[in-house]
Amino acid sequence: MNQEAEGLVWHLGNWVISNTVITTWLIMLGFAGLALLLCLSERHAQTGLQNALEAVLVAIEAAVAEVVPAGAVRHVLPFVATLWLFVLTANLVGLLPTLHAPTRDLSATAALAALVFLSTHWYGIRAHGLAKHLKHYCQPSVILLPFHIISEITRTLALAIRLFGNMMSLEMAALLVLLIAGFLVPVPLLMLHVVEAVIQAYIFGMLALIYIAGALESSEPDSTNREENL
Repeated sequence: MNQEAEGLVWHLGNWVISNTVITTWLIMLGFAGLALLLCLSERHAQTGLQNALEAVLVAIEAAVAEVVPAGAVRHVLPFVATLWLFVLTANLVGLLPTLHAPTRDLSATAALAALVFLSTHWYGIRAHGLAKHLKHYCQPSVILLPFHIISEITRTLALAIRLFGNMMSLEMAALLVLLIAGFLVPVPLLMLHVVEAVIQAYIFGMLALIYIAGALESSEPDSTNREENL
């Protein structure tokens, strides 16, 4: 199997630089450049782009405020908003020629799921302290501790595999239609790709938000059941 088939670009010693890594860094640099541009434009009249991005941020803030306690919104918002926007951009970048969505790579979705896992415990420890955060895994009985641990692991794996599987199958379906029907017929399919990419980003971000809210409100029984609605 050649490097192109594997999605490899080059080796740096034992490190492998893949298309996923390059595309991910390009997305991050794009966000950093956009943030710098918006910071510089604050000194002048607001632009249409800035107004649009502020509207998106307000919408995300409203979604966060509906799930987490009011006092934790300003702490949770930066992480959740960044995660939401990154996953959405990563899902949509596959529509560009010669590029593939980083989220079709299991290593990328696993890294995102790991960030959600770590952030969940970080917010929980910050809100309740280490002892109280760990103590709720032994409630109502210490016998349930192994099941709580398994639940934490399995939901993290499910978070990674769900996004990876959906984006991989979506890109493969689009590629097959392009090969069979050409570049003019599958325009509705490309629109479906956009809709599905938005939905998958929303689900990933909402699940992350629910997990964080569950850590912030470990005594709230309904906070862990909202995942079933997704």
